[in-house]
Amino acid sequence: MRPAAEPVRRTRNPWGEGERLRTEILEAASGLLSELGGEAGLSIRGVARATGVAPGSIYQHFRDLNTLADHLHEYECERLLALLERAGADHADPVERLRAQLVAYCDFALANPGHYRILFRPPNRGNPPPDPLTTPLGQVVNLFVAGFERCREAGLDVRLSNRDAGTMVFSSMHGRVAIHLCYGTGKSREQLALGVDQLLSLLVGT
Repeated sequence: MRPAAEPVRRTRNPWGEGERLRTEILEAASGLLSELGGEAGLSIRGVARATGVAPGSIYQHFRDLNTLADHLHEYECERLLALLERAGADHADPVERLRAQLVAYCDFALANPGHYRILFRPPNRGNPPPDPLTTPLGQVVNLFVAGFERCREAGLDVRLSNRDAGTMVFSSMHGRVAIHLCYGTGKSREQLALGVDQLLSLLVGT
């Protein structure tokens, strides 16, 4: 039987720094996604051990495991969004910028399957928003929508509406990524990058 991981020894935050502990809890839970391959094995006790606090400290910020997982979903979406923004920052050409962001999206999924899977968890709290693009994951889709808007503003021929084009590349690359994560077929990164090029050639013309 595998021994339980040693709890992290943690220095107590000064009074009034509860937000810092909340961030540390999310960071610890995010780290566990790499080990567990997804949220299925997450537990309040496991997250508490990884954070270096008592389970009761988790409940002060997240009332139950579902609430923690909802916030972890938001946290991972924000991390991915920041990564994609950095990936496109060095590209002045709008198509190259969009391509770099789509390839970075695929690279993230292949390298972090546990983190990637939680992006698509259904929320446990609240009513569904009227527009899915206002959700945390929808903000990632909106980044691709904005990419096509820049292409159009540069005088390029975008063959669908910006929203439809952004949604199409997102859903298409998500489908391809899911196949590669399930079956590990071929040279995944090269095949996914080729898929990005094919999609952009269909959607954007001169």
